Amino acid sequence: MDRVHAFGDDALGDSDAVGLVEAQRRGEVSAEELVEAAIARTEKVNPALNGLAFQAYDRARARARQHRRYGGFFDGVPSFVKDNVAVAGMPTMNGTDAWDPVPASQDGDFATAYLATGLVPLGRTRMSEFGFSAAAEHPRLGAVRNPWHTGHTAGASSSGSGAFVAAGAVPIAHANDGGGSIRIPAACNGLVGLKPSRGRLPLDSDMRQMPLRIVANGVVTRSVRDTAAFYREMEKAVANPKLPPIGDITGPDSRRLRIAVCTRSITHEASPEVAELTLKTAALLEALGHRVTVIDNPVPQRFIDDFLLYWSFLAFALVRGGKRTFGPTFDRGRLDNLSLGLEQHAARNLHRVPTAIARLARVRRITSRLQADHDVLLTPTLAHATPPVGHLDPTAPYRQIIDRLVEWVAFTPLQNATGEPAISLPLAQSGTGMPVGMMFSAGVGEEARLLTLAFELEEAQPWHRIQD
Repeated sequence: MDRVHAFGDDALGDSDAVGLVEAQRRGEVSAEELVEAAIARTEKVNPALNGLAFQAYDRARARARQHRRYGGFFDGVPSFVKDNVAVAGMPTMNGTDAWDPVPASQDGDFATAYLATGLVPLGRTRMSEFGFSAAAEHPRLGAVRNPWHTGHTAGASSSGSGAFVAAGAVPIAHANDGGGSIRIPAACNGLVGLKPSRGRLPLDSDMRQMPLRIVANGVVTRSVRDTAAFYREMEKAVANPKLPPIGDITGPDSRRLRIAVCTRSITHEASPEVAELTLKTAALLEALGHRVTVIDNPVPQRFIDDFLLYWSFLAFALVRGGKRTFGPTFDRGRLDNLSLGLEQHAARNLHRVPTAIARLARVRRITSRLQADHDVLLTPTLAHATPPVGHLDPTAPYRQIIDRLVEWVAFTPLQNATGEPAISLPLAQSGTGMPVGMMFSAGVGEEARLLTLAFELEEAQPWHRIQD
């Protein structure tokens, strides 16, 4: 296997983000040393991984020198921001090259809160075009590759963030999720990826304007405690009073849960290997004392058609309104076949969009009934193991791309429609040694439950590490 990572004996070492905070407090490392190490690591792995969309190294160095003025818990910890939220001084290209880059004049709502935690962004990470594909394989910008095996995709849309955190360039990076885009790269790269409840974290204005807010901001990390600490710190700045607080989750609790297990997506069974690994995870949960019940998938098949149509409607708005949104240099001729194919699918079916949105808004009724008898739902994050680069080639015919997407990304979109939280944990490996994610979801506002369970599973079955 062609494995790539940058772990070594520099200031970052093997530490997670919380470990780096503690090392700074002990005086063992400085923010400047952490940022320089992260820049060196990024430069080492990026030629193989292609995860960097925009570098802001000098800005990061300046912020590290002044890190104490920000006062956040993560002061001085290097990170990255995905290429679809506004950060002052950085262009936002949404994973494409279809218009000329223009730096943002000010931070968006999410970046304002993200930077208040003290994290130091080294730049932006690559993503699939507009986040529509589960693999970033742009025809001109190239593919983002998986550090566990560079012949495979890093998942998407938060591809570069997943690849860089897994490879050790930084311990934590921004990701967001409109159909699985935190959880998919977490699963592909052996990371922890929590998609929070709708409204838990702020969205920039463009994402708030969606008829159904399917997108949620978050992070990918290598440890549960980093994810838990991130949400604790964000909650201090942007707590949503309509949701139960997450609080300071630092480990498992004693409560035993009723856990439903499902290996069948809305349309088909997971691959035999992934289904077996999911049932092994269920057996681990039983051994830990949780009550596990295998269920069939209760969501009707029309959900897939409705979600795809809504996804297409978003593409329609972006493509048809490109010059108004992105400026006069916007050139739809530079978009990939998936973006254009989705736009055309919506154009043929615009009359069906309102009904699809209404049904998507009601699907939470189904999961609410499930939650009456079960505290948590376990499924695989993805229906089969991580595919090779080229499987989701954006220059292929639209029908091929969308069929392969629907077949692979079969479990994650549900929580985007319902607004419920879901976390992917790297609890399994394929026969070829690639990470396989297991996904746990719960009711709206129940991130704390997912995090305590994640702590318990991490202790019971520590993740495989890329550097071992």
